[in-house]
Amino acid sequence: MKTILIATAALALATPVFANQAAKDVRVFDHTKTVTTTVPVTTTECYNVEVPIYGRAQGGGASGGDVLGGMILGGLLGKGATGNDDGAAIGAILGGIVAADNKQSKQVVTGYRIERQCADKVTNKYQSQEVYSHSTVRFTVGGYRYVLEFNRSDR
Repeated sequence: MKTILIATAALALATPVFANQAAKDVRVFDHTKTVTTTVPVTTTECYNVEVPIYGRAQGGGASGGDVLGGMILGGLLGKGATGNDDGAAIGAILGGIVAADNKQSKQVVTGYRIERQCADKVTNKYQSQEVYSHSTVRFTVGGYRYVLEFNRSDR
């Protein structure tokens, strides 16, 4: 109310022609504006994931060709090392045994297990709010309409 009186008095002093006339139809309006703010919202999302289970598996046994190659190579090495046929026979037997024992184990996926995994997800939510912008006082003096803008100090 104090602001209205100040605005009316200022107008009356600023216009000496209308100083003796009273202001009519005096109205005060508060104006607002829409302010939109961003609010982060965190949610947790969970989902099921297949996780592999690893195990050791034996490789396949040696083929006939592998055993024969091991025997030939063992025989040649045994003959070369000993210089006689008995060494060649022993080398061939040992080469065949080594080739037949070629069973390597390796890591393989033996199955899957279901595991629940969760992660935080941040999304933005827009929030609108009406807030005070300014005020106007409207009045008529001497047949002319006047509008004055001001900010209220009590807000």
